[in-house]
Amino acid sequence: MTQQLDADSLESALTSDAPDLESPCGPRAFAGHRVDLAAAQRAAADFLVALGIDLNEDGLRETPARMVRAYAELFGPKPIQLTTFENAEGYDELVIARGIPFRTVCEHHLLPFSGVAHVGYLPGERILGLSKLARLVEHFAARPQTQERLTKQVADCLSMCVAPRGAGVVLEAEHSCMTLRGVRAIGAMTVTSALHGCLRTDSRSRAEFFALAGVHV
Repeated sequence: MTQQLDADSLESALTSDAPDLESPCGPRAFAGHRVDLAAAQRAAADFLVALGIDLNEDGLRETPARMVRAYAELFGPKPIQLTTFENAEGYDELVIARGIPFRTVCEHHLLPFSGVAHVGYLPGERILGLSKLARLVEHFAARPQTQERLTKQVADCLSMCVAPRGAGVVLEAEHSCMTLRGVRAIGAMTVTSALHGCLRTDSRSRAEFFALAGVHV
């Protein structure tokens, strides 16, 4: 028997008692906000002009519009519906999707950071459609983010949706706010992890997860 959880039902489940703006699939994750592309384009033009950029130059006339379309795409999460299935075979080993590419935008500088995600869980009574592991990452990446929050949101939502015996998420990313400006630490990678259940409490399960994810600890 399959079970599908869409964004609205996830939000309702997580916020039925006490709304939490930081909950994994709560208002911060799914609340819809009106997008005003015309206002954004005017603001983008004002922003560039204030920085001394001449928008009358041929290659720059349409830049504010292109900026707005680009950021609207980066900040537009696709609807997500998580399909789970009965674990009829009683599968009780790790399920890991390794090397899921992602890109998002640092909320501090609005510069992109990108990398790969490794997402896994130890099934309980239900299993999740494999593509949904990548969909979770894609969904939560579609907004201004920090790597720490993104890691935790994916792990928390996976645990809430599937109720596994354990869940783990590792993100490895390069931040352009570190490589293009400031310290300019080109090639530096940031690694974050979030572990739930036995992947957090049992050292052997945790080590197996990190080994299969290809993370050296």
